[in-house]
Amino acid sequence: MARPPAVSARPPCRLYLITPPAIPDLDVFAAMLEEALGAGDVAALQIRLKPADDAAIVAAVERLAPIARRHGVAVLVNDRPDLARATSCDGVHIGQQDGSLVEARRIMGPDAMIGVTCHDDRDLAWDAAEGGADYVAFGAFYPTGTKETAHRPGLEILTVWQETVEVPCVAIGGITVETAEEVARAGADFVAVSAGVWTYESGPAAAVKMFNLRLKA
Repeated sequence: MARPPAVSARPPCRLYLITPPAIPDLDVFAAMLEEALGAGDVAALQIRLKPADDAAIVAAVERLAPIARRHGVAVLVNDRPDLARATSCDGVHIGQQDGSLVEARRIMGPDAMIGVTCHDDRDLAWDAAEGGADYVAFGAFYPTGTKETAHRPGLEILTVWQETVEVPCVAIGGITVETAEEVARAGADFVAVSAGVWTYESGPAAAVKMFNLRLKA
């Protein structure tokens, strides 16, 4: 099997925010998001609501996407390329059980951002990279209460990917302010964080500031 091209010099690791799995009050969360995105660099916001019906996902995108875009942050929907396209999102993130990359690309079009969960499996990641994924996601690297996880890769998977493949990699799963620097040093292009920002003891804005300090270190 052919491998994607080798990597060249990469920019610094950046923060990739994921919403909480449930948002009881969109207006309250929108205010938190505005403060968080104003506190430091954020590359992307993934709207990940599980379980939620289509109407709730669409409402969340309509309320949150304009805030993200004011701050230059890409907006993705988890699992649902159909809803991502219908709401004019920048992209979609798909898991291994959420349909194929080919189908997501067909729905979203050639210019959309598509990320693929690859757990702890470099072969899945290589296949996704060859298939045109814009990034691959490895994890969970640490214990997390945000979702059930069955895979726990070592940080070396990021190092190997960084040294051999051009397609960016996202590290996900239980990453906190305290662990962000070691994940970035291992080779992550982005660190995906949910609870590590939204439940940070000093608030989400303070968390974004601290993540940026650690990632730039």
